[in-house]
Formats: sequence, structure tokens, C-alpha cells
Amino acid sequence: MTVFAKILAGELPCHKLYEDELVFAFLDIAPLSPGHALVIPKEPAERLDQLSDESAAAIGRVLPRLCRAVMRATGTEDYNILQNNGAPAHQAVFHVHFHIIPKPSAERGLGVVWPISHLEDGAALAEKIRAEL
Repeated sequence: MTVFAKILAGELPCHKLYEDELVFAFLDIAPLSPGHALVIPKEPAERLDQLSDESAAAIGRVLPRLCRAVMRATGTEDYNILQNNGAPAHQAVFHVHFHIIPKPSAERGLGVVWPISHLEDGAALAEKIRAEL
């Protein structure tokens, strides 16, 4: 059982921000900046690609509203949304979760290094992805 499943079961405390029948949001206990929040589905899926369309849509509906509330409460205009899938992609808790991370300054919030590469054979890759839809 993950720490998020324990929070959902009421076995661990949290600072709840939002709850409905499919989604739960709370403050991160190890924040990168004030207001760092986590948004999770109640459905026990480890990775986003395993999440039902219904739970994914529910998160999509509430995520912008939560972002607006966090930004107003913290007075921060800029923020990151982070969602990792799998340990190599830096996922630490194996329950789908989205981070809302306010970026109040260059020193606070999420730091990102983005090693840019070049798109090769984009037409063939796009066709392959479309075929999988």
C-alpha cells in the first residue's frame, strides 16, 4: 500500500485541499515552495497510462481550479505541473499524482534542466503514434 493509499484510507494525516468522488488534493509534506500541492485520483493506478478515462477527466477538470486557488493563496503567478511515470522518470510514490509547484523565484520551486535534441523522422513517428490511438 502506498503512502497515498494510506492517506486516502485515513490512515495517515494530510492537509486536505480538495476532495470529490474521484479526486483528492493535499499539500506536499516536502514542498519545493510554499503551496506545493499534490492532486491524486482515488483510483489506485500506478502510472498515468493505467488510469481510467473517467479518473483522468476528473483530474483534468479540477487541476486548473486548484492551480488558480494555489496561485491566489500564495500570491505566486508562475508554477509548474509535474507528473512522473516510473522510477527512471523520477516517480517516487507509485500512485498517479500531479504536483502543482508554485515558482515564486529562481531559487524556489522546480528546477529543470532540459537537454534539447532534434526531431528525426517526425512524420513516421507521428503516424506510428496515431496508429496506436
